[in-house]
Amino acid sequence: MKSILIYSILLFSALHASAQAKREIFFADVTMYVEGDKYYLTGSKGGSGGPQGFAFLESKDLKTWAVPARSNDSLGMILTKGDHTFGTRGFWAPQILKEKGTYYLTYTADEQTAVAESKSLLGPYRQKEVGPIDGSEKNIDSYIFKDTDGKHYLYCVRFDKGNYLYVAEFDMKTGKINPQTLKRCFDQTEPWEATPNYKSAPIMEGPTVLKLKNKYYLFYSANHFQNIDYAIGYAVADSPYGPWVKYKNNPIVHRSIVGENGSGHGDLFEGIDKQLYYVYHIHNSSDKVSPRRTRIVPVVKQWAKKAGVYTFSVKGNEVIVPVLAEK
Repeated sequence: MKSILIYSILLFSALHASAQAKREIFFADVTMYVEGDKYYLTGSKGGSGGPQGFAFLESKDLKTWAVPARSNDSLGMILTKGDHTFGTRGFWAPQILKEKGTYYLTYTADEQTAVAESKSLLGPYRQKEVGPIDGSEKNIDSYIFKDTDGKHYLYCVRFDKGNYLYVAEFDMKTGKINPQTLKRCFDQTEPWEATPNYKSAPIMEGPTVLKLKNKYYLFYSANHFQNIDYAIGYAVADSPYGPWVKYKNNPIVHRSIVGENGSGHGDLFEGIDKQLYYVYHIHNSSDKVSPRRTRIVPVVKQWAKKAGVYTFSVKGNEVIVPVLAEK
């Protein structure tokens, strides 16, 4: 009887784990938007089927998610290919900000960055004039940062025998950068940014920027996304343009910390509970990259008085596995 009971418990646990895995969220290059008492999640859908573009999920607790009840689309689509939007394929890396009553969604398609807008958080997001932000060169992974003086800056990745982070002043009215201000943030300099587990050209991508006590913090991912050591670190500067000083204890999110391969490319956000979190994606399994799974981890922010900066780390033993609500 004892052995039967143990077997039953193990079988139940296995079935429960399998059921939860099927309900997991498979957004990559993830971003989070917080409004009111709800969280809104979107990202690259990968090969999940359905219309190309971006879909929203909402939650009150970061754990259980569903298509927003107020959504005009049964799939939660907020931006769709061909609906007054730039791009034919490769819809990646969205990010949302609100400015003077209008919501803006910046994203990648056709290996170009673009920005669309909506009066509703739930969309649909469309462009007044269909086109990329800067069609002069390929650029991906856009992030618009608003400084305390009201100026906006576009951080993105440009290709130059690798993926490098760049910044330029951005005009919200025209949706364009000032090319004269374009500047590379930094080069690949640290061992963790180029591990031998997957050979590639230099890759630094997935930027998120925030400002605290007149210091700028640029969070980014490094290594190829197929590398099990895809990871997240950050750098600090006195200006939106740098020069940037990389944190000596990078990476702050890595498989050795959160326990899962390919942990990277996400977004830093403050929760409803005032706790900082980082949302990111991981590899599908130990031997398979896609479709990538979504994860959320609490972030610890501490003031380093001697250095005059904040330091960031994560609670790797408190990773949240977001799942879809049972129907």
